[in-house]
Amino acid sequence: MTTISSAAASPARSSMLGGLLRLLRIGGDALATYWVRREAIKTLRQLDDRTLRDIGISRCHIETAVTGDLDIELVRIR
Repeated sequence: MTTISSAAASPARSSMLGGLLRLLRIGGDALATYWVRREAIKTLRQLDDRTLRDIGISRCHIETAVTGDLDIELVRIR
């Protein structure tokens, strides 16, 4: 006896939907990260040079400090 099932088509459809949802989540996370970083940069730019020096960065290193690309040992302010 042979049984034909429609379940074989379902995993491909489910996989496509899962892929789309994953892509949307990744895009949403990237956009949220961008907004948070832009807000942090805006806030740091409003600080005076003495306050920036107190937290260990100079004005020209604000963006790299926010993105995490700044190597503190190489740009230590004296």
